[in-house]
Amino acid sequence: MATPAANPLRTYIITGAVAAITATGAWYGAGLKTRREYGQERKAILEAPVSERIDQMEMAKARLLTQRAELQKKIDRLTAKAADAQNAGKSPSAG
Repeated sequence: MATPAANPLRTYIITGAVAAITATGAWYGAGLKTRREYGQERKAILEAPVSERIDQMEMAKARLLTQRAELQKKIDRLTAKAADAQNAGKSPSAG
């Protein structure tokens, strides 16, 4: 009868296989749960009254407009910074 220490490679392979199967199952299960939750949210939104849906869309629009304004500020700052750096590199030479 073979002892576990006689073939350590087999032990590592089995351990790795069990870990891979466990990780794959967890990943797959999380995907199933996410899809189910998404379907339930979508169904709740579609079954909501029109006035409530309009309110939700207006709130989403406000969030998106805020994000857009923040991103535009960042773009403007970076553009100004790049222009300053470019102007600093083109200083007139005395000669």
